[in-house]
This record gives sequence, structure tokens and C-alpha cells, in this order.
Amino acid sequence: MTYRTVTTIVTDTTHCKGALEAAKAVANQHDAHLEVLCLGIDRSQQGFYYAGASAMVVQDNLAQTREDAMDLEAFARKALTAHALPWSSDALTAQMVALNGVVAHRTRFADLVVMPRPYGEGRGHDAEAIVEAALFDGNVPVLVMPDGAAFPQSVGNVVVAWNESPEALRAVRQAMPFLKQADTVSIAIIDPPQHGPERSDPGGALSQMLARHGVRAEVCVLAKTMPRISDVLNRHALDKDADMIVMGAYGHSRFRESILGGATRHMLEVAEVPIVLAH
Repeated sequence: MTYRTVTTIVTDTTHCKGALEAAKAVANQHDAHLEVLCLGIDRSQQGFYYAGASAMVVQDNLAQTREDAMDLEAFARKALTAHALPWSSDALTAQMVALNGVVAHRTRFADLVVMPRPYGEGRGHDAEAIVEAALFDGNVPVLVMPDGAAFPQSVGNVVVAWNESPEALRAVRQAMPFLKQADTVSIAIIDPPQHGPERSDPGGALSQMLARHGVRAEVCVLAKTMPRISDVLNRHALDKDADMIVMGAYGHSRFRESILGGATRHMLEVAEVPIVLAH
């Protein structure tokens, strides 16, 4: 697998700027076409308007949303002017109720979607919804960029979060271009089950699969010495000076993760390096 189409979705000129730069870097490294979707979002709650005002308010909101999308496209085009490889930009609009469908339809043919961190100050529900729509409905891997982080010029060290789940294996397969590019890959296994199918050789089968793809991998079995698995994984990534973490996303339901929290959500909140997610 190679990345031939890299897509990013721009919804503002502040939080999305780092993801746009990262998407440019990934496209350059993999000789890929860069597609920038400039998405104006109508966040209004029309059910709260008084009777008779809906048509007028909807028209005004849609006009403002179209103007926002055009402003975002102008911003993107200015940032892409010096980009050497093929690129395209498109101004889109969507209401919150239709956001998932719009994102899924426009990302499903991409090889990789690059997005900013969906949680943090200044982020609305739409940031989380866009990442989840690409993962679940678009069925495409998502590279999430932390705030203030730059995508490395060359991916040297990668940590793979391995728990034998289908999500984790899918993430490995879809991140293969990055893994092949890396100098070293660390397969991180936290408290492997004593009676699991890989109890005698944790991570051995994955390491063998990666070796056949020319990926140099080492297995690191880690103890859960911190309350959250995501804390252990994040510390291991810092210890390894990792340029990237590859992990499966949302092993539990999205509802459970959003209400109770989970490894995916917490990693997206605290990670200091880019994360490749797949479901």
C-alpha cells in the first residue's frame, strides 16, 4: 500500500493550520496528491428559533456558511501556492446534522486523512465528529496532529500499540507506508493476557509479518505501572523518542468512550506526537 491521496479538512484558520502543513509534508514525502476540503459549518440550532423565522434564519445562516467556506478556501490556496506536487481545494458547506455524511462521502476515496487534535480549548463538537466520520463512515485512517507539533521530515521511530485487536491490526496495515519508512518500530504490548493466543510469544506474529515487509521491529512488553494504558503508552513513546504512534481506534463503542473515556480519547487529549488511527 502507498499513499496516493492525502486529504485534510479545514474548518478554521487557527487549529487546522498545523494539520494543513502536516498534510503538505506527508504528500511531499509520498509523492501524493493533496486534497484540501474547506468546510464551512452551519452550527445553528434551528429548533430554538421562534415560529416563522426559520426560513429567513436558515437562508442567512447558509449564506454565512458559504462565505466562511470561500474564506477558508482562499486561506488554503495561499498556503498551497508554493506546494510542488499536485493539489486541489474545494469549498464545501454542511449543517451539523449532515456533517457525518458530507465528511464520509468526501474522504472515502482518500488513502489518509490528516486532522488536528479534536479535543482541547476552542474545539467544538464538530472537530470530534469530523475525525469519527472519517474513521467510521469514510473507513479511512486518520493522522491526528497534536497542537504545536510539526510532522517530521523523516519518520525515524514509530511506536505501535498492540493488543491483538482487529482495530490495531488494521491500523498497522494502513500505516505500512510510515512503518516501511521508519528506522525502528517498537511494538508496545501492555500487560499481555497470561492465557491469550500469543502468551508464549507476545507480538511475535506481528513482528514476523512486519519483517516480511522489510520493517525492522522490536517487541517491548510493558507493565501497567500507571492508572491509564494511554499514560503508559505515551511515556513509552517519549522514552523511545517516537515520531509517531500507530494504534487502533475505539475498541469500545463511541458512546462508551465519550461518556466514560478510553485509551483512544485520552491519547488524543495528551499525546505529544502524531497518531495514526484506524478502526
